[in-house]
Order: sequence, then C-alpha cells, then structure tokens
Amino acid sequence: MTSEINSQEKRVAVLVDCDNTTPEILEYALRVVAQFGRVVVRRGYGNHSTLANKWQDALVRLAFTPCLQYQYASGKNTADIALALDAVEILFDERVDTFCLVTSDSDFAYLCRKLRERSAMVYIVGEEKTPDALRNATDQFFEFQPPEATPSKDQSKQVAKKQKPKMLKSAVALLVTDSPEGWVGLGALGNYLRRSDPGFTPKKFGHSGLLEMVKTFPDLTTKYEGGTHWVTLRETNENNNDK
Repeated sequence: MTSEINSQEKRVAVLVDCDNTTPEILEYALRVVAQFGRVVVRRGYGNHSTLANKWQDALVRLAFTPCLQYQYASGKNTADIALALDAVEILFDERVDTFCLVTSDSDFAYLCRKLRERSAMVYIVGEEKTPDALRNATDQFFEFQPPEATPSKDQSKQVAKKQKPKMLKSAVALLVTDSPEGWVGLGALGNYLRRSDPGFTPKKFGHSGLLEMVKTFPDLTTKYEGGTHWVTLRETNENNNDK
C-alpha cells in the first residue's frame, strides 16, 4: 500500500535563482511546495560570488545542489540560462511533474509558459518586487515576506477594513451558472480565483480564509452539506426556494 501511495505522489523540482533573491526565502519555499508533493530535485543557481558567500550555508543545510555558473563576460547572467535548460531537461526526462521556481525575475515568464504548455504545474515563490508578467505566467504565486518586514500604516488599515474584492462575487456568479443546483463548492471557488489571479490569497484582503471572506458579502450565502461548504448568490438561493 505504501509503494502505491508513493507512486501516485507528485514529484517536485525546486530551482532557485540565487542571483536574484536572498537565502531567507529558501525555507519558506520548501514549506510552500510540501503541500504539492515530494521534492526530488533541489538546485541553486548562481555565480561564484553569490554561491560562495551568502548562499553557501543555506544550500548546504537544506541539501540543495549548488550549480555554479561563471560569468564569461561582464553583465551576462549565465545562471538564468542554466536554470532554464535544466528545467526543460528535467521535464523531458519525466523526473518531475511539478516545478517551483524561486525567483522574482520576469525573464523566467517564458519558461513558465513553456513548462505549463507541456502540462507541468508551475509555482513561483518570489518577493514583493515580482512583476505581474511572472506572477501571471504561473499556476500560483506565493509572495515571501521577510520576517523583519512590518506592515505600513496604510496596509494595517486595509487589513482592518476587510476588503471585499468585486472579483469574488463575479466568480460566484459565473460558476453557479454551470451548476445544476446553483451552488459552487468553496474549494472549486478558491481554485478558480487562484487560476484567475495566481497571487490571490484572502489574507491580502484582510481575511483569515476564503469562507470568512465570503461571509462578509451580504449578497452571498453559504451552506455546509456533504462535508463541504457551498456558496451561491443570495438572489439565486431565494429564487430556488420560491420554486
């Protein structure tokens, strides 16, 4: 039974652009990908000054293979090309079916698109500076917040305010039209929102979870049935009750 379960487990490659980010992000990235499967490839890419200094301890401690790339000319980043080529090779060798790229460099957006075209799942762990071009090229984007970072006064006000993004109601309205019962499961709703916006998370809008977020909308209603939370438009629910 154990071997059968392991054979069905997703295999993940974590490829780190060490020249573009900091070692503090590495443990966060591993916690993120743990939910998707077993990490079978761990590699960190960078030039000599990057890998020999600030990244050495982190790569050794967390069992990453350092992939040293010398700069053949000033200003040329050969580590990016090495990472991209290795990702394609790993994909075609069928060693993994899921990739996690740790970077904020939008140059990897094309790589993400190509991997997804080949049916691979692609996640990005990056910093706040990550451009939308890279965020939207992935299945899901995870933003790393340095421990010392504290929210600004404006951000604190936004969290306390518990925002109600219009896209949530629009998503429910769209999804319930395809449901014969007029309800959408909370899990399916969350998946749709992440596919629409890979960086979506309720915490960004001041909520601890999606269910809490949904309940702040007066024109949405929920029910718990069959071990699942369901969501619909209140007007849809009232119309169904009238029938």
